[in-house]
Amino acid sequence: MDGTFTDNDLSKIVEADRAHVWHHLSQHKPYETSDPRIIVEGKGMRVWDQNGKEHLDAVSGAVWTVNVGYGRERIANAVRDQLLKLNYFAGAAGSVPGARFAERLIEKMPGMTRVYYCNSGSEANEKAFKMVRQIAHKRYGGKKHKILYRDRDYHGTTIGCLSAGGQDERNAQYGPFAPGFVRVPHCLEYRAGDQGAPVENYGEWAADQIEQVILREGPDTVGALCLEPVTAGGGVITPPHGYWEKVQEICRRHDVLLHIDEVVCGVGRTGTWFGYQNYGVEPDMVTMAKGVASGYAAIACLVTTEEVFDLFKSDATDPMDYFRDISTFGGCTAGPAAALENMAIIEEEGLLENTTAMGARLMENLHALMEKHAVIGDVRGAGLFCGAELVADRVSREPVAEKLAQAVTADCMAQGVIVGVTNRSVPGYNNTLCFSPALIATPDDIDAITDAVDGALTRVFG
Repeated sequence: MDGTFTDNDLSKIVEADRAHVWHHLSQHKPYETSDPRIIVEGKGMRVWDQNGKEHLDAVSGAVWTVNVGYGRERIANAVRDQLLKLNYFAGAAGSVPGARFAERLIEKMPGMTRVYYCNSGSEANEKAFKMVRQIAHKRYGGKKHKILYRDRDYHGTTIGCLSAGGQDERNAQYGPFAPGFVRVPHCLEYRAGDQGAPVENYGEWAADQIEQVILREGPDTVGALCLEPVTAGGGVITPPHGYWEKVQEICRRHDVLLHIDEVVCGVGRTGTWFGYQNYGVEPDMVTMAKGVASGYAAIACLVTTEEVFDLFKSDATDPMDYFRDISTFGGCTAGPAAALENMAIIEEEGLLENTTAMGARLMENLHALMEKHAVIGDVRGAGLFCGAELVADRVSREPVAEKLAQAVTADCMAQGVIVGVTNRSVPGYNNTLCFSPALIATPDDIDAITDAVDGALTRVFG
Protein backbone atom coordinates (compact mmCIF):
# COMPACT_ATOMS: atom_id res chain seq x y z
CA MET A 1 0.00 0.00 0.00
CA ASP A 2 1.42 3.38 -1.00
CA GLY A 3 0.71 5.28 2.23
CA THR A 4 -1.77 7.76 0.74
CA PHE A 5 -3.92 7.43 3.88
CA THR A 6 -2.71 8.14 7.40
CA ASP A 7 -3.69 5.83 10.27
CA ASN A 8 -6.07 8.52 11.47
CA ASP A 9 -7.68 8.78 8.03
CA LEU A 10 -8.21 5.03 7.89
CA SER A 11 -9.62 4.93 11.40
CA LYS A 12 -12.22 7.54 10.41
CA ILE A 13 -13.05 5.58 7.23
CA VAL A 14 -13.58 2.38 9.21
CA GLU A 15 -15.89 4.18 11.64
CA ALA A 16 -17.83 5.81 8.79
CA ASP A 17 -18.21 2.42 7.15
CA ARG A 18 -19.33 0.80 10.41
CA ALA A 19 -21.89 3.54 11.04
CA HIS A 20 -23.36 3.97 7.58
CA VAL A 21 -22.54 1.27 4.99
CA TRP A 22 -24.83 -1.71 4.53
CA HIS A 23 -22.52 -4.44 3.17
CA HIS A 24 -23.63 -7.05 0.69
CA LEU A 25 -24.19 -10.62 1.90
CA SER A 26 -23.19 -9.71 5.45
CA GLN A 27 -24.52 -10.10 8.97
CA HIS A 28 -23.57 -6.84 10.66
CA LYS A 29 -23.91 -7.84 14.30
CA PRO A 30 -20.19 -8.83 14.51
CA TYR A 31 -19.19 -5.32 13.40
CA GLU A 32 -20.36 -4.03 16.76
CA THR A 33 -17.24 -5.53 18.30
CA SER A 34 -14.86 -5.96 15.35
CA ASP A 35 -13.88 -3.82 12.40
CA PRO A 36 -15.38 -4.36 8.95
CA ARG A 37 -12.77 -5.12 6.32
CA ILE A 38 -11.98 -2.19 4.00
CA ILE A 39 -10.12 -2.92 0.79
CA VAL A 40 -8.01 0.16 0.16
CA GLU A 41 -5.93 -0.58 -2.92
CA GLY A 42 -5.37 -3.15 -5.66
CA LYS A 43 -2.56 -3.84 -8.10
CA GLY A 44 -2.32 -6.78 -10.47
CA MET A 45 -3.43 -9.87 -8.55
CA ARG A 46 -3.16 -8.31 -5.09
CA VAL A 47 -5.21 -6.09 -2.80
CA TRP A 48 -4.43 -4.36 0.51
CA ASP A 49 -6.80 -3.83 3.44
CA GLN A 50 -6.98 -0.95 5.93
CA ASN A 51 -4.32 -2.59 8.09
CA GLY A 52 -1.86 -2.70 5.20
CA LYS A 53 -2.14 -6.48 4.89
CA GLU A 54 -1.53 -7.80 1.39
CA HIS A 55 -3.83 -10.46 -0.07
CA LEU A 56 -3.46 -12.55 -3.22
CA ASP A 57 -6.92 -12.42 -4.78
CA ALA A 58 -7.94 -15.85 -6.10
CA VAL A 59 -11.54 -14.82 -6.83
CA SER A 60 -11.14 -11.66 -8.94
CA GLY A 61 -12.82 -9.19 -6.61
CA ALA A 62 -14.72 -11.84 -4.61
CA VAL A 63 -17.37 -12.17 -7.34
CA TRP A 64 -15.52 -13.25 -10.49
CA THR A 65 -15.18 -9.77 -11.98
CA VAL A 66 -11.67 -8.26 -12.19
CA ASN A 67 -10.53 -10.40 -15.13
CA VAL A 68 -7.53 -8.30 -16.20
CA GLY A 69 -6.38 -7.43 -12.69
CA TYR A 70 -6.26 -4.25 -10.65
CA GLY A 71 -4.63 -0.92 -11.47
CA ARG A 72 -5.03 -0.85 -15.26
CA GLU A 73 -4.20 2.75 -16.06
CA ARG A 74 -5.16 2.52 -19.73
CA ILE A 75 -8.72 1.51 -18.83
CA ALA A 76 -9.00 4.31 -16.26
CA ASN A 77 -7.70 6.81 -18.81
CA ALA A 78 -10.11 5.61 -21.48
CA VAL A 79 -13.01 6.04 -19.06
CA ARG A 80 -11.82 9.51 -18.03
CA ASP A 81 -11.42 10.66 -21.62
CA GLN A 82 -14.84 9.37 -22.59
CA LEU A 83 -16.56 10.95 -19.60
CA LEU A 84 -15.17 14.34 -20.56
CA LYS A 85 -16.33 13.84 -24.15
CA LEU A 86 -19.80 12.50 -23.31
CA ASN A 87 -20.65 10.78 -20.06
CA TYR A 88 -24.24 9.82 -20.77
CA PHE A 89 -27.14 9.91 -23.13
CA ALA A 90 -30.22 7.70 -22.94
CA GLY A 91 -29.99 4.44 -24.83
CA ALA A 92 -32.71 5.45 -27.27
CA ALA A 93 -29.79 7.09 -29.09
CA GLY A 94 -26.38 5.60 -29.79
CA SER A 95 -22.89 6.56 -28.66
CA VAL A 96 -19.45 6.22 -30.18
CA PRO A 97 -18.06 3.72 -27.62
CA GLY A 98 -21.39 1.87 -27.61
CA ALA A 99 -21.26 1.33 -31.37
CA ARG A 100 -17.57 0.43 -31.35
CA PHE A 101 -17.80 -2.08 -28.52
CA ALA A 102 -20.92 -3.70 -29.94
CA GLU A 103 -19.05 -4.25 -33.21
CA ARG A 104 -16.00 -5.71 -31.44
CA LEU A 105 -18.15 -7.91 -29.22
CA ILE A 106 -20.14 -9.35 -32.12
CA GLU A 107 -16.85 -10.24 -33.84
CA LYS A 108 -16.23 -12.63 -30.93
CA MET A 109 -19.70 -14.20 -31.11
CA PRO A 110 -20.41 -15.83 -34.49
CA GLY A 111 -24.13 -16.12 -35.10
CA MET A 112 -25.02 -13.23 -32.79
CA THR A 113 -25.74 -9.76 -34.17
CA ARG A 114 -27.38 -7.37 -31.68
CA VAL A 115 -26.27 -5.85 -28.35
CA TYR A 116 -28.67 -4.37 -25.80
CA TYR A 117 -26.86 -2.37 -23.08
CA CYS A 118 -27.79 -2.28 -19.42
CA ASN A 119 -25.93 -2.05 -16.11
CA SER A 120 -25.94 -5.40 -14.29
CA GLY A 121 -26.20 -9.11 -14.87
CA SER A 122 -29.53 -9.26 -13.07
CA GLU A 123 -30.89 -6.56 -15.31
CA ALA A 124 -29.57 -8.26 -18.47
CA ASN A 125 -31.36 -11.47 -17.51
CA GLU A 126 -34.55 -9.54 -16.73
CA LYS A 127 -34.39 -8.05 -20.24
CA ALA A 128 -34.11 -11.54 -21.73
CA PHE A 129 -37.10 -12.76 -19.69
CA LYS A 130 -39.12 -9.77 -20.86
CA MET A 131 -38.23 -10.48 -24.48
CA VAL A 132 -39.43 -14.06 -24.11
CA ARG A 133 -42.70 -12.90 -22.59
CA GLN A 134 -43.27 -10.26 -25.27
CA ILE A 135 -42.52 -12.76 -28.03
CA ALA A 136 -45.09 -15.08 -26.46
CA HIS A 137 -47.72 -12.33 -26.72
CA LYS A 138 -46.72 -11.22 -30.21
CA ARG A 139 -46.59 -14.70 -31.77
CA TYR A 140 -48.36 -17.21 -29.52
CA GLY A 141 -51.26 -15.41 -27.93
CA GLY A 142 -49.33 -15.21 -24.66
CA LYS A 143 -49.25 -19.00 -24.25
CA LYS A 144 -45.57 -19.85 -24.94
CA HIS A 145 -44.35 -17.81 -21.99
CA LYS A 146 -42.76 -20.28 -19.56
CA ILE A 147 -39.06 -20.01 -18.83
CA LEU A 148 -37.13 -23.07 -17.68
CA TYR A 149 -34.14 -22.72 -15.36
CA ARG A 150 -31.80 -25.24 -13.78
CA ASP A 151 -31.35 -26.42 -10.22
CA ARG A 152 -28.19 -24.83 -8.70
CA ASP A 153 -27.94 -22.11 -11.38
CA TYR A 154 -28.16 -18.45 -10.38
CA HIS A 155 -29.29 -15.56 -12.55
CA GLY A 156 -29.49 -12.50 -10.31
CA THR A 157 -31.01 -10.68 -7.37
CA THR A 158 -34.30 -9.24 -8.62
CA ILE A 159 -37.60 -10.97 -7.92
CA GLY A 160 -37.78 -12.02 -11.58
CA CYS A 161 -34.27 -13.45 -11.50
CA LEU A 162 -34.87 -15.16 -8.17
CA SER A 163 -37.97 -16.70 -9.75
CA ALA A 164 -35.48 -18.34 -12.12
CA GLY A 165 -33.03 -19.09 -9.33
CA GLY A 166 -31.95 -22.64 -8.61
CA GLN A 167 -30.36 -21.87 -5.23
CA ASP A 168 -33.02 -22.23 -2.57
CA GLU A 169 -31.11 -20.53 0.24
CA ARG A 170 -30.59 -17.43 -1.89
CA ASN A 171 -34.31 -17.46 -2.68
CA ALA A 172 -35.45 -18.01 0.90
CA GLN A 173 -37.70 -15.31 2.45
CA TYR A 174 -38.10 -13.42 -0.85
CA GLY A 175 -41.22 -15.11 -2.22
CA PRO A 176 -43.81 -15.26 -3.53
CA PHE A 177 -42.13 -15.38 -6.90
CA ALA A 178 -43.29 -14.62 -10.42
CA PRO A 179 -45.29 -17.39 -12.09
CA GLY A 180 -44.21 -19.14 -15.26
CA PHE A 181 -40.70 -20.16 -14.18
CA VAL A 182 -40.08 -23.92 -14.06
CA ARG A 183 -37.05 -25.75 -12.66
CA VAL A 184 -35.15 -28.54 -14.43
CA PRO A 185 -32.59 -30.86 -12.76
CA HIS A 186 -28.91 -30.00 -12.36
CA CYS A 187 -26.16 -31.69 -14.37
CA LEU A 188 -23.55 -32.37 -11.68
CA GLU A 189 -22.12 -35.75 -12.65
CA TYR A 190 -20.45 -36.18 -9.24
CA ARG A 191 -23.94 -36.10 -7.70
CA ALA A 192 -25.60 -38.32 -10.31
CA GLY A 193 -26.26 -40.94 -7.66
CA ASP A 194 -28.42 -38.49 -5.73
CA GLN A 195 -30.66 -38.28 -8.82
CA GLY A 196 -30.83 -42.02 -9.40
CA ALA A 197 -29.11 -41.40 -12.73
CA PRO A 198 -27.10 -43.94 -14.75
CA VAL A 199 -23.32 -43.82 -14.56
CA GLU A 200 -22.95 -44.16 -18.34
CA ASN A 201 -24.19 -41.43 -20.67
CA TYR A 202 -25.08 -39.19 -17.74
CA GLY A 203 -24.83 -36.07 -19.89
CA GLU A 204 -27.53 -37.27 -22.26
CA TRP A 205 -29.64 -38.43 -19.31
CA ALA A 206 -29.40 -35.01 -17.67
CA ALA A 207 -30.41 -33.32 -20.92
CA ASP A 208 -33.31 -35.75 -21.33
CA GLN A 209 -34.62 -34.58 -17.95
CA ILE A 210 -35.03 -31.12 -19.47
CA GLU A 211 -37.09 -32.56 -22.30
CA GLN A 212 -39.24 -34.43 -19.81
CA VAL A 213 -40.06 -31.10 -18.14
CA ILE A 214 -40.88 -29.53 -21.52
CA LEU A 215 -43.21 -32.41 -22.37
CA ARG A 216 -44.82 -32.28 -18.93
CA GLU A 217 -45.45 -28.52 -19.14
CA GLY A 218 -46.42 -28.68 -22.82
CA PRO A 219 -44.03 -27.54 -25.57
CA ASP A 220 -46.58 -24.97 -26.68
CA THR A 221 -46.21 -23.23 -23.30
CA VAL A 222 -42.39 -23.20 -22.98
CA GLY A 223 -40.69 -20.16 -24.50
CA ALA A 224 -37.07 -20.36 -23.31
CA LEU A 225 -34.48 -22.31 -21.39
CA CYS A 226 -32.00 -20.26 -19.31
CA LEU A 227 -28.73 -21.95 -18.31
CA GLU A 228 -25.23 -21.05 -17.19
CA PRO A 229 -22.58 -22.66 -19.43
CA VAL A 230 -20.73 -23.64 -16.25
CA THR A 231 -22.78 -23.38 -13.07
CA ALA A 232 -20.96 -20.85 -10.88
CA GLY A 233 -22.17 -20.21 -7.34
CA GLY A 234 -24.01 -23.52 -7.27
CA GLY A 235 -20.72 -25.42 -7.09
CA VAL A 236 -18.64 -24.74 -10.23
CA ILE A 237 -20.41 -27.46 -12.23
CA THR A 238 -18.94 -28.23 -15.63
CA PRO A 239 -21.39 -29.91 -18.03
CA PRO A 240 -20.93 -33.64 -18.62
CA HIS A 241 -20.02 -35.07 -22.01
CA GLY A 242 -22.93 -35.03 -24.44
CA TYR A 243 -25.04 -32.63 -22.38
CA TRP A 244 -24.92 -29.44 -24.40
CA GLU A 245 -25.33 -31.16 -27.77
CA LYS A 246 -28.52 -32.81 -26.56
CA VAL A 247 -29.80 -29.61 -24.93
CA GLN A 248 -29.36 -27.74 -28.22
CA GLU A 249 -31.22 -30.46 -30.10
CA ILE A 250 -34.09 -30.44 -27.59
CA CYS A 251 -34.51 -26.67 -27.79
CA ARG A 252 -34.65 -26.71 -31.56
CA ARG A 253 -37.10 -29.61 -31.63
CA HIS A 254 -39.56 -27.81 -29.37
CA ASP A 255 -39.00 -24.23 -30.63
CA VAL A 256 -37.56 -23.14 -27.28
CA LEU A 257 -35.20 -20.16 -27.21
CA LEU A 258 -31.82 -20.98 -25.65
CA HIS A 259 -30.67 -18.24 -23.27
CA ILE A 260 -27.09 -18.63 -22.02
CA ASP A 261 -26.20 -16.67 -18.87
CA GLU A 262 -22.51 -15.74 -19.26
CA VAL A 263 -22.46 -13.21 -16.41
CA VAL A 264 -19.64 -15.18 -14.73
CA CYS A 265 -18.06 -17.12 -17.61
CA GLY A 266 -18.09 -14.36 -20.22
CA VAL A 267 -15.08 -12.54 -21.65
CA GLY A 268 -12.31 -15.03 -21.11
CA ARG A 269 -12.94 -16.76 -17.78
CA THR A 270 -12.96 -20.29 -19.26
CA GLY A 271 -10.20 -19.74 -21.81
CA THR A 272 -12.60 -18.84 -24.63
CA TRP A 273 -14.35 -15.53 -25.09
CA PHE A 274 -17.54 -17.14 -23.82
CA GLY A 275 -18.16 -20.32 -21.89
CA TYR A 276 -20.70 -21.72 -24.35
CA GLN A 277 -18.04 -21.65 -27.06
CA ASN A 278 -16.32 -24.58 -25.33
CA TYR A 279 -19.31 -26.76 -26.16
CA GLY A 280 -20.35 -25.90 -29.71
CA VAL A 281 -23.61 -24.29 -28.62
CA GLU A 282 -25.50 -21.81 -30.80
CA PRO A 283 -27.63 -19.73 -28.41
CA ASP A 284 -30.45 -17.35 -29.25
CA MET A 285 -29.66 -14.97 -26.39
CA VAL A 286 -26.53 -14.42 -24.29
CA THR A 287 -26.28 -12.26 -21.18
CA MET A 288 -23.01 -10.99 -19.70
CA ALA A 289 -21.74 -8.51 -17.13
CA LYS A 290 -18.92 -9.08 -14.62
CA GLY A 291 -15.84 -9.52 -16.81
CA VAL A 292 -17.03 -7.32 -19.67
CA ALA A 293 -15.11 -4.35 -18.28
CA SER A 294 -13.33 -6.13 -15.40
CA GLY A 295 -15.15 -3.98 -12.88
CA TYR A 296 -13.68 -0.69 -14.11
CA ALA A 297 -17.16 0.53 -15.03
CA ALA A 298 -20.67 -0.85 -14.73
CA ILE A 299 -21.81 -2.56 -17.92
CA ALA A 300 -23.93 -5.51 -18.91
CA CYS A 301 -25.16 -6.73 -22.26
CA LEU A 302 -27.93 -8.86 -23.67
CA VAL A 303 -26.81 -10.16 -27.06
CA THR A 304 -29.23 -11.79 -29.50
CA THR A 305 -29.38 -13.30 -32.94
CA GLU A 306 -30.84 -11.32 -35.81
CA GLU A 307 -33.80 -13.72 -35.77
CA VAL A 308 -34.72 -12.66 -32.24
CA PHE A 309 -34.14 -8.99 -33.09
CA ASP A 310 -36.39 -9.26 -36.15
CA LEU A 311 -39.29 -10.44 -34.01
CA PHE A 312 -39.49 -6.89 -32.64
CA LYS A 313 -39.36 -5.11 -36.02
CA SER A 314 -42.62 -4.18 -37.64
CA ASP A 315 -44.18 -1.81 -40.17
CA ALA A 316 -47.40 -1.94 -38.18
CA THR A 317 -48.81 1.22 -36.68
CA ASP A 318 -49.36 -0.50 -33.32
CA PRO A 319 -47.46 1.69 -30.80
CA MET A 320 -46.84 -1.36 -28.62
CA ASP A 321 -45.12 -3.41 -31.32
CA TYR A 322 -41.47 -3.04 -30.27
CA PHE A 323 -39.32 -3.93 -27.26
CA ARG A 324 -40.63 -1.35 -24.81
CA ASP A 325 -37.80 -1.35 -22.33
CA ILE A 326 -35.19 1.04 -21.01
CA SER A 327 -32.13 0.83 -18.78
CA THR A 328 -31.22 4.27 -17.47
CA PHE A 329 -27.58 3.49 -16.83
CA GLY A 330 -27.36 1.42 -19.99
CA GLY A 331 -26.82 4.85 -21.54
CA CYS A 332 -23.60 5.48 -19.63
CA THR A 333 -20.61 5.61 -21.96
CA ALA A 334 -17.99 4.63 -19.36
CA GLY A 335 -18.98 0.97 -19.63
CA PRO A 336 -18.34 0.37 -23.32
CA ALA A 337 -15.25 2.62 -23.20
CA ALA A 338 -13.81 0.43 -20.44
CA ALA A 339 -14.96 -2.75 -22.18
CA LEU A 340 -13.09 -1.80 -25.37
CA GLU A 341 -9.81 -1.43 -23.47
CA ASN A 342 -10.50 -4.56 -21.44
CA MET A 343 -10.95 -6.60 -24.63
CA ALA A 344 -7.83 -5.06 -26.18
CA ILE A 345 -5.76 -6.02 -23.14
CA ILE A 346 -7.00 -9.60 -23.30
CA GLU A 347 -6.02 -9.81 -26.96
CA GLU A 348 -2.69 -7.99 -26.78
CA GLU A 349 -1.47 -9.87 -23.71
CA GLY A 350 -2.66 -13.27 -24.89
CA LEU A 351 -4.82 -13.73 -21.81
CA LEU A 352 -7.10 -16.37 -23.32
CA GLU A 353 -4.04 -18.53 -23.92
CA ASN A 354 -2.74 -17.74 -20.45
CA THR A 355 -6.09 -18.67 -18.95
CA THR A 356 -5.96 -22.06 -20.63
CA ALA A 357 -2.38 -22.69 -19.49
CA MET A 358 -2.82 -21.44 -15.93
CA GLY A 359 -6.17 -23.20 -15.67
CA ALA A 360 -4.45 -26.47 -16.53
CA ARG A 361 -1.85 -25.76 -13.84
CA LEU A 362 -4.54 -24.97 -11.30
CA MET A 363 -6.38 -28.20 -12.08
CA GLU A 364 -3.13 -30.17 -11.86
CA ASN A 365 -2.39 -28.64 -8.47
CA LEU A 366 -5.91 -29.33 -7.23
CA HIS A 367 -5.69 -32.95 -8.31
CA ALA A 368 -2.42 -33.22 -6.40
CA LEU A 369 -4.18 -31.84 -3.32
CA MET A 370 -6.94 -34.39 -3.88
CA GLU A 371 -4.37 -37.19 -3.67
CA LYS A 372 -3.07 -35.75 -0.42
CA HIS A 373 -6.33 -34.77 1.28
CA ALA A 374 -9.18 -37.30 1.43
CA VAL A 375 -11.58 -34.46 2.20
CA ILE A 376 -11.48 -33.41 -1.47
CA GLY A 377 -14.06 -35.57 -3.21
CA ASP A 378 -14.13 -33.96 -6.65
CA VAL A 379 -12.24 -31.39 -8.68
CA ARG A 380 -13.77 -29.72 -11.73
CA GLY A 381 -13.45 -26.61 -13.83
CA ALA A 382 -12.80 -24.85 -17.13
CA GLY A 383 -9.98 -22.37 -17.62
CA LEU A 384 -9.43 -20.19 -14.56
CA PHE A 385 -12.75 -21.19 -13.10
CA CYS A 386 -12.31 -24.23 -10.87
CA GLY A 387 -13.87 -25.88 -7.85
CA ALA A 388 -12.94 -28.49 -5.27
CA GLU A 389 -15.86 -30.19 -3.52
CA LEU A 390 -15.18 -31.16 0.09
CA VAL A 391 -16.71 -34.33 1.52
CA ALA A 392 -16.75 -35.99 4.92
CA ASP A 393 -16.46 -39.40 3.26
CA ARG A 394 -15.43 -40.22 -0.31
CA VAL A 395 -17.49 -43.40 -0.47
CA SER A 396 -20.79 -41.91 0.67
CA ARG A 397 -19.88 -38.48 -0.76
CA GLU A 398 -21.44 -36.85 2.27
CA PRO A 399 -20.70 -33.11 2.06
CA VAL A 400 -18.69 -31.48 4.81
CA ALA A 401 -20.55 -29.00 6.97
CA GLU A 402 -20.70 -25.49 5.55
CA LYS A 403 -18.88 -24.10 8.59
CA LEU A 404 -15.90 -26.38 7.87
CA ALA A 405 -15.68 -25.26 4.25
CA GLN A 406 -15.80 -21.66 5.48
CA ALA A 407 -13.07 -22.44 8.00
CA VAL A 408 -10.80 -23.37 5.09
CA THR A 409 -11.37 -20.02 3.38
CA ALA A 410 -10.88 -18.19 6.69
CA ASP A 411 -7.54 -19.93 7.14
CA CYS A 412 -6.51 -18.97 3.61
CA MET A 413 -7.53 -15.38 4.32
CA ALA A 414 -5.33 -15.38 7.43
CA GLN A 415 -2.49 -16.52 5.18
CA GLY A 416 -3.14 -13.60 2.83
CA VAL A 417 -4.93 -15.55 0.06
CA ILE A 418 -8.59 -14.88 -0.78
CA VAL A 419 -10.39 -18.08 -1.84
CA GLY A 420 -14.12 -18.46 -2.48
CA VAL A 421 -16.62 -21.03 -1.24
CA THR A 422 -20.26 -21.77 -1.97
CA ASN A 423 -22.23 -20.42 0.96
CA ARG A 424 -25.89 -20.00 1.87
CA SER A 425 -26.89 -21.13 -1.60
CA VAL A 426 -27.77 -24.82 -1.96
CA PRO A 427 -29.10 -26.49 1.21
CA GLY A 428 -26.69 -29.17 2.37
CA TYR A 429 -24.24 -28.60 -0.47
CA ASN A 430 -22.38 -25.42 0.41
CA ASN A 431 -19.14 -27.35 0.35
CA THR A 432 -17.22 -26.35 -2.79
CA LEU A 433 -14.09 -24.20 -2.73
CA CYS A 434 -14.11 -21.78 -5.68
CA PHE A 435 -11.11 -20.45 -7.59
CA SER A 436 -11.29 -17.73 -10.22
CA PRO A 437 -8.05 -15.74 -10.24
CA ALA A 438 -7.55 -12.98 -12.79
CA LEU A 439 -6.61 -14.02 -16.30
CA ILE A 440 -3.15 -12.51 -15.71
CA ALA A 441 -2.24 -15.17 -13.12
CA THR A 442 1.31 -16.52 -13.23
CA PRO A 443 2.56 -20.00 -12.27
CA ASP A 444 3.80 -18.55 -8.96
CA ASP A 445 0.34 -17.11 -8.27
CA ILE A 446 -1.35 -20.43 -8.96
CA ASP A 447 1.10 -22.30 -6.75
CA ALA A 448 0.68 -19.76 -3.93
CA ILE A 449 -3.10 -20.23 -4.07
CA THR A 450 -2.98 -24.02 -3.84
CA ASP A 451 -0.20 -23.93 -1.23
CA ALA A 452 -2.49 -21.85 0.97
CA VAL A 453 -5.32 -24.33 0.48
CA ASP A 454 -2.97 -27.20 1.31
CA GLY A 455 -2.06 -25.60 4.63
CA ALA A 456 -5.65 -24.73 5.41
CA LEU A 457 -6.93 -28.25 4.75
CA THR A 458 -4.22 -29.67 6.99
CA ARG A 459 -5.12 -27.34 9.85
CA VAL A 460 -8.91 -27.69 9.53
CA PHE A 461 -9.14 -31.43 8.83
CA GLY A 462 -5.79 -32.74 10.07
